Formats: sequence, C-alpha cells, structure tokens
Amino acid sequence: MEGWTEEEIRNKDLMAPCGLYCGTCGVYIANRDGNEKFRAVMGNLYGTKPEETACLGCMQPDPPKMLYGFCKSCTIRDCVRSKGYYSCHQCEEWPCSMIENFFFATGVRVMKRTIPIWRDKVAEHGD
Repeated sequence: MEGWTEEEIRNKDLMAPCGLYCGTCGVYIANRDGNEKFRAVMGNLYGTKPEETACLGCMQPDPPKMLYGFCKSCTIRDCVRSKGYYSCHQCEEWPCSMIENFFFATGVRVMKRTIPIWRDKVAEHGD
C-alpha cells in the first residue's frame, strides 16, 4: 500500500475491531505526518482542539499512549474488549445496534463489507 510503511501495515493497533482501519483515519494521518494544518481541519470536523486531535490507533494496549477522544468513548471498542475479542467478526450478535447506529454512514458501509470478509478469511485459515 503506497504511502504506508511496512510497520504500519503490520501494526495491529491500527486494526479497529469494527472493520475500520485506523491507518486511513485523518486524525491518525495528520498526527503521523506532523501536519498541523490537517490536524486543525480534523479537529474542526470532530469539534476538538488541534492539540487534542491525535491518535495512534484504537487497539493500543491499555493504557494507550495516544488515543483520540472520539475513540476513547467508542462503545464498539469497549464491547469487543469486554467480551475478550479482538474483532466484531467473533461476535454472534453482529451486526448489532452499535454498528447499525454508528455516527458515520460511510463507516457503517465499510464495517458491513469488512466483517464478513474477516469471517471468511478466519474460516479459510482456521484461526
């Protein structure tokens, strides 16, 4: 994937359990690139101060080094962790109301495409 380092591609902290990929998040990219102008744009979009608009991925181990406020309060992230899962693909209740009522319609579409693929890949590899 052009633009990402090999380390980023393999970084499981960037693999959101819902099927989104934190490595494509504007907040993550602005932080990674040290792009203050983009950080301000993302802060304006989400209603946070530029200095609060930074993240290293939603699945960082606790305590996270740098987790965006929006992600700290993510009920999907909390649910997956509380069940001892690493992804929604493991849950028999998927898609649940947390997925269906996610704040961004684009995110819901991505999640609904990704999780079935994860399930197929896991079944294929027996993991």
